[in-house]
Amino acid sequence: MSQWSQVQQLEIKFLEQVDQFYDDNFPMEIRHLLAQWIESQDWEAAANNEAMAMILLQNLIIQVDEQLDRVSQEKNLLLIHNLKRVRKLLQGKYHGNPMHIAVIISNCLREERRILAAASMPVQGPLEKSLQNSVVSERQRNVEHKVSAIKNSAQMTDQDVKYLEDLQEEFDFRYKTIQSLEQNDKNSALIKQEMLALQAMLNTLDYKRKEVLSKIGRVIHEIDMLMSNMLTEELLDWKRRQQIACIGGPLHGGLDQLQNCFTLLAESLFQVRRQLEKLDELLTRLTYDGDPIPVQRPQLLEKVNFLLYNLFRNSFVVERQPCMPTHPQRPMVLKTLIQFTVKLRLLIKLPELNYQIRVKATIDNNRRFVLCGTHVKAMNMDESANGSLSVEFRHLQPKEMKTSAGSKGNEGPHMVTEELHSISFETQVCLYGLTINLETSSLPVVMISNVSQLPNAWASIIWYNLSTNDPQNLSFFNNPPAATLSQLLEVLSWQFSSYVGRGLNSEQLNMLAEKLMGQQVSYNDYQLSWAKFCKEHLPGKSFTFWVWLEAILDLIKKHILPLWIDGYVMGFVSKEKERILLKDKTPGTFLLRFSESNLGGITFTWVDQLENGEVTFHSVEPYNKGRLSALPFADILRDYKVIMADNVPENPLKYLYPDIPKDKAFGKHYSCQPDEVSKPSDGGGKGYVPSVFIPVSKILNDSTEPHSPSDLLPMSPSVYAVLREHLSPTAIETAVSCKLSHS
Repeated sequence: MSQWSQVQQLEIKFLEQVDQFYDDNFPMEIRHLLAQWIESQDWEAAANNEAMAMILLQNLIIQVDEQLDRVSQEKNLLLIHNLKRVRKLLQGKYHGNPMHIAVIISNCLREERRILAAASMPVQGPLEKSLQNSVVSERQRNVEHKVSAIKNSAQMTDQDVKYLEDLQEEFDFRYKTIQSLEQNDKNSALIKQEMLALQAMLNTLDYKRKEVLSKIGRVIHEIDMLMSNMLTEELLDWKRRQQIACIGGPLHGGLDQLQNCFTLLAESLFQVRRQLEKLDELLTRLTYDGDPIPVQRPQLLEKVNFLLYNLFRNSFVVERQPCMPTHPQRPMVLKTLIQFTVKLRLLIKLPELNYQIRVKATIDNNRRFVLCGTHVKAMNMDESANGSLSVEFRHLQPKEMKTSAGSKGNEGPHMVTEELHSISFETQVCLYGLTINLETSSLPVVMISNVSQLPNAWASIIWYNLSTNDPQNLSFFNNPPAATLSQLLEVLSWQFSSYVGRGLNSEQLNMLAEKLMGQQVSYNDYQLSWAKFCKEHLPGKSFTFWVWLEAILDLIKKHILPLWIDGYVMGFVSKEKERILLKDKTPGTFLLRFSESNLGGITFTWVDQLENGEVTFHSVEPYNKGRLSALPFADILRDYKVIMADNVPENPLKYLYPDIPKDKAFGKHYSCQPDEVSKPSDGGGKGYVPSVFIPVSKILNDSTEPHSPSDLLPMSPSVYAVLREHLSPTAIETAVSCKLSHS
């Protein structure tokens, strides 16, 4: 079943999450129509390779054209219209930056996998639950409603100012008309009556001036209250969601909604500013004793300018945190002399600012590192698919400065992976007579000089963003706080769902909790130290918990990914637990688990039954990435043979726990089917008989543990079949034993 088919079968609450990240950047119609093709492409690799991304973009357009031809024949007018729109989008938006569409599709597929993993979890984790708080959603709706109401109020006040202007012009005309009359004419009864009318008009003008100023004051107060409370909270929540997304959590949305709110508020404030300017203009043409404009206008204008300054300062955000394109799922870890990307956005989207704001990028002020590459760029609305006012730096790279002695500071394998740095950005906005200096910074980053430091650096990023919402605590690791174990386990599950497409279930998480804290822990409120997580060796081992877990992630990603995604690798289960699970199962039932003593190792254990009814268990020596590079793990499970005493070698693996026939579980992952293996009579290249590696282990009578699976005999299945026809089991055993004794 395709990933998209699984998504469509989710409950409505999960489908709503899927709906959030499909928009005009990558329409859901294309995801639906091209599901199989999209899932068969390597978008993650294309996100870091422009040539590959361009080829995939061209092929995507070809696929859209084929769908367009099909629906044209079916005369589906709505779908024809949508596909033409999508084709125009793909050609227009992404032709100059094909890697952008690759990043978008890769992120969408990754988020689908995360949601599928979350749907399979029995309960939602505490962090994810807090991010989807109903109170937060209600506040978002309230903010949007209040912003809309403020915009309407500002527009209504515009009409009041226009009425006031018309009334004053009429008063001015009638007053000047009387002033132009001769003195004798001014004493007439008609003129006296007109003077009384003018006095009434002046009273009305005074009332209307006070009314307009009062309405302007209310609009300013409403904006002030909204900015000080709900809008600030919304922005802080978005930044927290971004932190969580950076360490594998749910993709954060809401920035477009925030941009809409910030932009409408800025437009309202500039509208109020123009209204105050109009009042100043009216003041120069007419004033009187008790005139409210010269008293109230300066204070209101000062407040408007203050709010504009704060609004602009808060609107300058890092939309996408620093990340090396070579490691898209390890943001905020930067390697010296390797390019990274970072994207900034101004949430106030005004056409007057397009290409008018130049942003400068720098690194923190300790003078240990400098940024090389293009570090000054102009914000514009053309590069982003959604037309936001943003700038993306794609060619920055950190360089470590030489010390006064001529040698580099900590460059090399001993660079401290707990040392935090910050990428800072500054710019200046000049608009309508205002000059506003803006500054913002990335979340803390860790510098490395060698990829071998990446695992520990990533552990630092995880711990920081899990433990604090402070965006700039660069001294955090001077005294790192403990983390709640339940939240840490949730984040560890995210590492698997985001990096290898399937998260961890409660049983797997329980095993990790026991690994960290000991047997039978209740980890709801348990506090775990940073040292326990990443610095102290596991009991009796030469490595830390995090190094062990990272090696497993690497093993899955490179060697057993399809098996992991299908859910056939139990993985995290102790030796004691596996025996409890297998003891009552049919002989030949096996399960797959990760080694607790070998870094990046996977083994399998099967249950057997002796003639006297005694249940026995056999575990093969773990396979590591070296062995799995030579032979796919699915093929190992298919071809594995065991020699026990005088018996003929046979495959003991029959059923994957609990009772799935082995070939049903792994058949689609075999490199070739058994009947596709060449026979000796078929011949091989240049007259050679094709051969395959067959993993064989020998179990002695007094042992339940097979010999090392590294003894892979280069023997074709057909040759092995011939040997079985012509040689006795004893002879075969003698030959294998001879092989083992000389290995």
